[in-house]
Order: sequence, then C-alpha cells, then structure tokens
Amino acid sequence: MRLGLINSAWAQAGRGTAWGIAKTKEIGFDSIDIFTDPLDIDIRERQLIRHECDRHGLPIVSLCCVATGLIDFNPSVQRFHLERCEAFLDLVYEFGGQNLLLVLGEYIWNQEVIPPVEQWRTGVDNCRRLSDYAESLGLQIALELEPFPLSLVNNVDSIARFIADVGHPALGANIDISHLALANVPPEELPRLSGKAFHVHISDCDGVKHGDLPPGRGVVSFEPYLEQIRELGIPGAVSIELEYSPEPDKIEDWVREAYQSTAALMKKCGLRD
Repeated sequence: MRLGLINSAWAQAGRGTAWGIAKTKEIGFDSIDIFTDPLDIDIRERQLIRHECDRHGLPIVSLCCVATGLIDFNPSVQRFHLERCEAFLDLVYEFGGQNLLLVLGEYIWNQEVIPPVEQWRTGVDNCRRLSDYAESLGLQIALELEPFPLSLVNNVDSIARFIADVGHPALGANIDISHLALANVPPEELPRLSGKAFHVHISDCDGVKHGDLPPGRGVVSFEPYLEQIRELGIPGAVSIELEYSPEPDKIEDWVREAYQSTAALMKKCGLRD
C-alpha cells in the first residue's frame, strides 16, 4: 500500500497550498489526500492543487468530506448536503482520485424525539443515492467510523451493517486505526470488512480522547491492526491524519516524525517496501 498524508496537517504552517504539497513529497510520501471544500475554493485553487500534485508526482487518493446534514431530519438540509457531496465527488474525479472519505455524524437529541431507526434509514437512503453517483464516475465512497458513543457508525458491527443496508458496491469502509482503538474494537474484528474496505487512516491517541498524534506518541498498538489490514488486501493507501502540533513552528518535524514511524511500521508488517 502507499503511504499518504492528509494535507490538513499543514494548516498551522501559515504557508500556501503549493508549499504543503512540496513538503509532502520532500519528506517521502507516496500519495496525498486533500482536505478542502469545493464550495469554498475557486478554479485557481483547484488547478493549483492538481498541477502541484502532478508536478511532484503525488497522486491524490482521497478527499475528506464531513456531511452531517445527510442524516438531518430536514429534507432541505439533506438536499443541500447531497448536492454538496456530489460536488465533492466531481472534485475527486477532476483530481483523478479514488474515493471520497465520508463522515456522517451523530444521532441527535440523545437518540430521543426522532427514532434512531429513522435517522439510520435517512443515512442509508442518502448514501445509496450518493453511491449511484460515485459509481457513474468510477469512484468509491469510504465511510468513516467515528469512535463517539452517539456516532451513527462507531464500531465494526454498525459500519458493516450500514454498508450491507446500503447494498451498493461503491460504498465501503475507511479503517481508522486510532478510532478503532478508542472504540475498543480489537484487530480480530477487521476480517468482517473483507472486500468492503477502501482506505485507511493512521494516527495515535492517548487511549481515551481523539488525538490524531504521530504514531508512537500515544498508546495504540499498531502492528496487530496493520497485519489484519495487510490480509484484507486493500488496493489503496494508508494516510496519516494529524492534528495540530503543540509547537506550530516545528510542524515539519511533527509531520516528518509521523512519516518515519509509520513507514517503519508498514515495512515491518509487509505493507510497504
């Protein structure tokens, strides 16, 4: 598998998009995931991203999209988010990417007022519509498992059930290793996602709170997860997801540290030369 970086890691650097892309290549990454919003950038930024990634030989694998409105109870909100997600898929296609990383969000009002089964059904129906559109573009949607108690999909059981309910080949799972650790999901459950996993995120945490730290700075035991991921044979990338460095002026060191520790883990587990 390729080793990638979500370019939001450079957000605190105070430099332009092109600088972050160049640094990603300089450090040694094989690919890049883009964190942006097609409704917030103009044609110049779109062309800059594509040109700079091509110039540095960094294929764009995935775009990240948070679309909690897909499970909102208001039809107008759902329609907006469907159109927004379609714009994201158009941008993935324009960038020559593989998948849209999709975050659905959480049940509202503590699973009261609106029956949880209704919010689940809304998410399934809207994701089925998006999957049809993704398939028409030759793309995939990788659904993110979020480790929070009220997340719509927060463990292997719920994400496998959601994928089965959607029942579309274009919809699969993103495997986020720190999210699995936070949700107390053992590596042995990952074979349940065989043939249904499209992408991987990797970061560390303290075992209690979402952290997105460089691997090695927290408590996650990565090797058992990576060994299971190797067996799944995912034809994509392992992308590092980082939050802000506690020392903003040393963000390059933060990213480089994450690259080195992850590269070593992937090599040890037979995922990368």
